Amino acid sequence: MSDIPYKIYLDESDLPTEWYNVRADMKNKPAPLLNPGTGKPLTAEEMGGIFCEDLVAQELDDDTAYIPIPAEIREYYKTYRPSPLVRAYNLEKRLGTPAKIYYKFEGNNTSGSHKLNSAIAQAYYAKKQGLKGVTTETGAGQWGTALSMACAYFDLDCKVYMVKVSYEQKPFRREVMRTYGASVTPSPSMETEVGRKILAEHPGTTGSLGCAISEAVEVAVTNPGYRYVLGSVLNQVLLHQSVVGLETKTACDKYGIVPDIIIGCAGGGSNLGGLIAPFMGEKLRGERDYRIVAVEPASCPSFTRGKFAFDFCDTGKICPLAKMYTLGSGFIPSPNHAGGLRFHGMSPILSQLYHDGLMEATAVEQTAVFQAAEEFARAEGILPAPESSHAIKVAMDEALHCKETGEEKTILFGLTGTGYFDLVAYQSFNDGTMTDSIPTDEDLEKSFATLPVVPGT
Repeated sequence: MSDIPYKIYLDESDLPTEWYNVRADMKNKPAPLLNPGTGKPLTAEEMGGIFCEDLVAQELDDDTAYIPIPAEIREYYKTYRPSPLVRAYNLEKRLGTPAKIYYKFEGNNTSGSHKLNSAIAQAYYAKKQGLKGVTTETGAGQWGTALSMACAYFDLDCKVYMVKVSYEQKPFRREVMRTYGASVTPSPSMETEVGRKILAEHPGTTGSLGCAISEAVEVAVTNPGYRYVLGSVLNQVLLHQSVVGLETKTACDKYGIVPDIIIGCAGGGSNLGGLIAPFMGEKLRGERDYRIVAVEPASCPSFTRGKFAFDFCDTGKICPLAKMYTLGSGFIPSPNHAGGLRFHGMSPILSQLYHDGLMEATAVEQTAVFQAAEEFARAEGILPAPESSHAIKVAMDEALHCKETGEEKTILFGLTGTGYFDLVAYQSFNDGTMTDSIPTDEDLEKSFATLPVVPGT
C-alpha cells in the first residue's frame, strides 16, 4: 500500500489567497468579445450594461497573473474548501491497473458541484455594486443551485432560467433553488420576447443553454438594478475556478505527485479550465509538460466537431460574439442527461489553448458514460454527476490502457460533483431505455451555415 492517504486534506492555511489568470502566460491570448452590431471589441462601458463592474475588469484582464481573492469570498470558501484530492485505490484495484488514479472532489457542498466557487464571487461583486439582483441560466441545475445559495448569503434576488428538459428531468434540483429563494423558469418561456420567438420557430423544443442565456440576458438588461451572471465559458469564471487547480497543485506538491494525464469534462469549460489552470501555466512557461484531455458528450461535440470561429453565445443572438469552438448558436443538442454539457460553444481560453495544440479533446456516448459512472460508484462509494462521469470514463480508459502496456502513469481527473439529483438518468440507464444520440454531419452543416460573418476574422 502506498504511503499516500486515500484523501489528501489541506487546511485553511492552504486556501488560495489569489486566483490564477492563465491568460497572463498565454502567448496567443483569447480573442476579445465583439459587439455584434459593430464587429468591434466590446468596451468596458458596453460590458458594464450586462455584467458587474469588477467582473468586467476581470473579463478584460489578459496580463495580471494573480488577482487577490477578497476576504469576504475567502471566508465563504472556508465553509467548504479546501476540497479533498482522493487517491482512487479501490478503482485501481477494480480495474487491475498499475496506473495511479487521483480525483479532485468538488461535491462536498450543498450545491453538489464546483459551481459555487464562481457563484459566491459573482454574487459578492453584485452586492458590492449595490445591485438588487442577478439573472442567469442553468442546464443540469448545479449552477442555478450554487447561485441561489450565493444570492441567499448576500441577500440578492436571483432569477434562474433552467433548460426545459432539465427542469422536467430534475424537479428536486429546481426545488433546492426555490428553497434558497430563487425563481426558476423553464426555458424557452413565454416570459421574454426572445423566448416567445424561439418557441414560435421551434415549437415543442426541449431548450438549450443558448436559449436560457438569451432569456436571462434580456431580463437583466431590461430591469434596472439587475445584471447577468454566467456559470461557465467566460474568462472571469475560469479565473474564479482556478481555486480548484491551485488546491490540487498544492496537494500534489505536498506528496510529490506529478500527473502524467489531466482529464476534465467540458461543456462550457469552467471545471476543466479551473482544474488545469496552474498545470497549464507550467506548460505554457516551459517548466513541465502534461497531457491534458477535455471530454465532451458525443451529442454536443463542440471541440471535436465544431468550428473555431466567432459566434453568438446565445440562441437568441443578443449576446456578444466570442471566438470559440462552436456548433453554431442555433444548435439544439439532444436532451441527454448531462445537462451541464449541453452548450453549443466552448470557453475562448480553452478554445485557444486547444487550437494551439496545448490540449486534446475526445467525445464519448452517454451509455458508455453511465456504465463508467456505475462502476466508479461501486468502487469508490460516490454517485457521480453525469457531467463528471465523462471524465471518469476516459480516466478509466487510460487506466486500462496502462494495464495493457504495463505503464505506471499517474492520472488526475476532476470529479465536479455528485449525481444524487440525477437519479432519473440512472434509472433510464438501469432500465435499458437510455439511448445515444450523435448529430449527423448534415445537422452540423446546417448549424454552421448560420455562423455570423465577421469582417477581418
